[in-house]
Amino acid sequence: MMVVMNLAEAIGSGLDEALAGDERVVLLGEDIGRNGGVFRVSNGLQDRHGEAKVIDTPVAESGIVGTAIGLAIGGMRPIVEIQFMGFSYPAFDQIASHVARMRNRSRHRFTVPMVIRLPYGGGIGAAEHHSESNEAIYVNTPGLKVVVPSSPYDAKGLLASAVADPDPVIFLEPIRLYRAVKEEVPDGAFDVPIGRAKIIQEGQDVTIITYGAMTKECRAAARQLDAEGVSVELIDVRTLVPLDVETLVASVAKTGRAVVVNEAARTGGYAAEIVAQLQHEVLFSLEAPIERVTGWDTVFPLKKTESYYLPSVARIVAAARTTLEA
Repeated sequence: MMVVMNLAEAIGSGLDEALAGDERVVLLGEDIGRNGGVFRVSNGLQDRHGEAKVIDTPVAESGIVGTAIGLAIGGMRPIVEIQFMGFSYPAFDQIASHVARMRNRSRHRFTVPMVIRLPYGGGIGAAEHHSESNEAIYVNTPGLKVVVPSSPYDAKGLLASAVADPDPVIFLEPIRLYRAVKEEVPDGAFDVPIGRAKIIQEGQDVTIITYGAMTKECRAAARQLDAEGVSVELIDVRTLVPLDVETLVASVAKTGRAVVVNEAARTGGYAAEIVAQLQHEVLFSLEAPIERVTGWDTVFPLKKTESYYLPSVARIVAAARTTLEA
């Protein structure tokens, strides 16, 4: 049976099925039980599964992740929620020094099969440290897989794959999309494989590559360009680590032009990694330099000016036109 869900509901459904289907799964986080989480993603789960399975923790991100490490090594499958990506920095030592390294450090004797959920991104008028898009620090930490769903279907399916994975997964949730998109999602369990990009629409003239919240703007840009007679191939990367280079290369080799979009700051942002991979693999197929559309190299601004920071439909369309005019 299919049920229409938004992204937040789809993740909540995935958490519910993970708890019901595997006695090893536990949820840990601040206010995730009684209050259902800051975004109400886990609303009602403590009532259904009990306080031993859905655990309200102290406000101590390092302690939450540290506890989950021990649970995972001991055979459990913990799912940690950090309220905002900007609140994950106190736990970064645990993540980089222990979560990501345990398999290597123990010569594969121990693994840390855990999921760390990080709501991220701007566009909701939040306060400081509530709008970060610093996925690059996790991408640049060997030993972690990094997943970014942008649709309800993908969110539920990728979460199931993340929970089942034998290694730690950073599960980024675009806050701005929690209730912005709805689609039919299977009521039962299913999975979407980690490491495969999704071609949202096929085209011949230019490839637009993105992930997370930026898929909304890129869809709108593709519609505008399509109306102008430009055939756009739009790809949602979905998984930053491992990256599905094969799908991206095949697309850009076909179109000869590419625009890569990320919300994060320009310098060292993940778009730069995608561009580097493409330059190496399809240089002689390119008809124009690859364009990047990103945030700016500054602290994410507060509500009145955040629209100037976020990549807009107009900037994405302009970048595509630049590649077509080269």
